[in-house]
Amino acid sequence: MRLLGLAGSGEPLSVLCLGAHADDIEIGAGATILGWIKRGVRLEVHWAVLSASGRRREEAHASAKEFLADTARATIDLAAFRDGFFPYQGAELKTWFEALKQRVSPHLVLSHWRGDAHQDHREVSQLTWNTFRDHLILEYEIPKWDGDLYQPNVYIPASRALMERKSELLQHHFGTQHCKDWFDVRTFMGLARLRGAECRAPEGFAEAFHGRKLVVQ
Repeated sequence: MRLLGLAGSGEPLSVLCLGAHADDIEIGAGATILGWIKRGVRLEVHWAVLSASGRRREEAHASAKEFLADTARATIDLAAFRDGFFPYQGAELKTWFEALKQRVSPHLVLSHWRGDAHQDHREVSQLTWNTFRDHLILEYEIPKWDGDLYQPNVYIPASRALMERKSELLQHHFGTQHCKDWFDVRTFMGLARLRGAECRAPEGFAEAFHGRKLVVQ
């Protein structure tokens, strides 16, 4: 299998991370972000959560701050759109995305998979593609009750230590989610082990993404 790298040690990489809710980015791409930092990539991150109010806002900010602690530059952008109602706030969300486009032009955008069963996630995915039309976009996956996982086509290997760190941070920062029976270390580690097997990851773990359109030179 031919391995492709986005950035190596000492090289710059600017990433826009988009999540509908607090914890989405961490679940979908937390180990990948921690892995880039560990490898010495000069990471510049704009971390945007669209629905973060009250205690969820506090959780989102504290988690992002810890995940991004060793990046070259980090911007945490928290909005307050109503959870569960994104398709009915389309005009306001579109305006927010258009304003975001004026502020950032990253090498890579991480966003939700378009086939996600959660309506907020699908809306963010659609607006991501409508807005960032000349960017590399990778769509992350989120395990949950709906059983909507599909067949990804982009894999980023992670070490066991990185996956354990990601899972530990999720459990530490998102106390409001402990009531969900799928929100636990076994789910996060189990999915990563499956994806690691699919791509023959060196340590057996990986995060997986959907890459709809890639241009290779």
